[in-house]
Amino acid sequence: MYPIRFCIRIGEEGDVVRGSPVPIAAIEGFDVREDRHFSVTRRQALLAGGVTAAAAGALLGTSGTGPASAAPGTGGSRHDADVIVVGHGLSGLVAACELADARKRVIIVDQESGENLGGQAHWSLGGLFFVDSPEQRLMGVRDSHDRARRDWFATAGFDRGPNQPGGEDFWARQWAEAYLHFAAGEKRAWLAGMGMAWIPVVGWAERGDGRVGRPGNTVPRFHMTLGTGPGVVEPFVRRIREAQAKGLVRFRYRHQVDELITSGGAVTGVRGTVLAADDAPRGHRSNRTPAGDFELHAPLVIVASGGIGGNQATVRKNWPARLGTPPEFMVTGVPAHVDGRMLDISEQAGARLVNRDRMWHYTEGLRNHSPIWPAHGIRVLAAPSSMWFDAAGKRFPSPGIPSYDTLGTLELIQKSGYGYSWFVLNKRIIEKEFVLSGSEQNPELTAKNLPLYLAKRATDDVPAPVQAFLDRGPDFVTARSVPELVGKMNRLAGSSLVDAGELERQIRHRDREAADPRSNDPQIRGIRRSLDYLGDSLIRTVPLHPILDPQAGPLIAVKMNILTRKTLGGLQTDLSGRVMGTDGKVIDGLLAVGEASGFGGGGVHGYRALEGTFLGGCLFSGRQAGRAAARMV
Repeated sequence: MYPIRFCIRIGEEGDVVRGSPVPIAAIEGFDVREDRHFSVTRRQALLAGGVTAAAAGALLGTSGTGPASAAPGTGGSRHDADVIVVGHGLSGLVAACELADARKRVIIVDQESGENLGGQAHWSLGGLFFVDSPEQRLMGVRDSHDRARRDWFATAGFDRGPNQPGGEDFWARQWAEAYLHFAAGEKRAWLAGMGMAWIPVVGWAERGDGRVGRPGNTVPRFHMTLGTGPGVVEPFVRRIREAQAKGLVRFRYRHQVDELITSGGAVTGVRGTVLAADDAPRGHRSNRTPAGDFELHAPLVIVASGGIGGNQATVRKNWPARLGTPPEFMVTGVPAHVDGRMLDISEQAGARLVNRDRMWHYTEGLRNHSPIWPAHGIRVLAAPSSMWFDAAGKRFPSPGIPSYDTLGTLELIQKSGYGYSWFVLNKRIIEKEFVLSGSEQNPELTAKNLPLYLAKRATDDVPAPVQAFLDRGPDFVTARSVPELVGKMNRLAGSSLVDAGELERQIRHRDREAADPRSNDPQIRGIRRSLDYLGDSLIRTVPLHPILDPQAGPLIAVKMNILTRKTLGGLQTDLSGRVMGTDGKVIDGLLAVGEASGFGGGGVHGYRALEGTFLGGCLFSGRQAGRAAARMV
């Protein structure tokens, strides 16, 4: 035998890559976490347990990776798995779990390292939309499928051919119907069966003005998961690890898909670039240095790569004309790897991308004092007591009230001619009414310490993560008087737009209305409505009081930026997750899930979301497509 010298990068999964240092993790005696040069014989390489085909492929200049079978219509190439999942976020993990449960072989490909397993969901607050849940009933909330359906369709505003087979909203509307049945039916029991639990106080997001037929949740439906985003991801990671131990699931980290392989009109695999190793922590930008190329074949490919929220250039390109020119400055609510590449790649393979101008960007974005990714922003989930002003200090009309209507408020901000706005409040309000979105901003809830979380929410202390923003956040100013506050606001904005006298006049008018039990001020009515709900009165809304009350001070102003987040449109899919082509027919071999599919059908939310539905859309679409794919192979 003649020794063959390899330059080998030992990878996280022992995969073999043509044209790059070749990981052969299964050769006995070698540490799978090290980079090293060593000699092996041809026989050692070919017979190494678990990577025989991969090593042979590397020696022969091909890309086989594990047990293979003939791939029909691919000119004699061989399958590397039953299904390839592109993306290791929540929807991809759910789909892979369903496939593994059906004993199908899955390769999960992702351009990031294993540090980012779980994708965007890891960073979320973990809110889920349930209908008529035990938690709602505990809070005295009466809900039903019919009521949720009325709210959903009034909010979504489907208007692009929802009843026409070729319409952009045709499949989206059907996905909405299916998701509502899921949310009102087995969704909670399915997740609870995997060990998930939720805090007993149900949040009231996107509450609108309370009128039937108008956008918004007419009752609270936002259920926060114990463990926040990581708590939602955790059961599926556990199931994936079990399937991985059985040899059913393999990962290909740092594998960036550049092309969907097609043959005879069907998608038969993926081709792309192996990226250089990168030990960047979760969420940090990683390198895009090429280290080789790869090619994988399977009868089915599931696109689970997320949306465009981390790519401001694409957000601006897709910005809807109805909202005018995008703001010059925005903060980013998701990591840089949420770049939308796979949407364009799928479109190039013939997929139909619909509703691309529908996006969900928040209006209460803060510049993070300790950023993890570029332009890192944090969203404030505020209850309704803070006053909301445009950049010039003019109070917004309804629906410009915190927690009411994200898209409606974005429209108001855009009409103001400036890309930011102001909250004005006091210390008493911020103690109870500011919740920062994100797992890292809610340590007690993320740690599943429910008693400590509820105790801290019920006290009069400013939560530590909020206090950190008060102390170090670049968008916060505090003062003992309105003139002092306005001086700091104008210095922060680099302008003289806000007039102290006019701002104080508006605040005093609001304070007089707060003292009037018959007030018709929309915000005062909204605060009273909030206080009538047990959950808000317990941990989310302070009793009505004057903002200028010296005992409630100091005064606080917060410069709110637009924060990019969700892609509401996406690849159009049928109820099995199969991607539609531009000709209106299913593309054989291609499915899509999660945000890449607009959370189902190319836009299950329509123009607006009710919240708690993004993670839910990933869960439902991943489950639907995973089960359907298992029946197809």
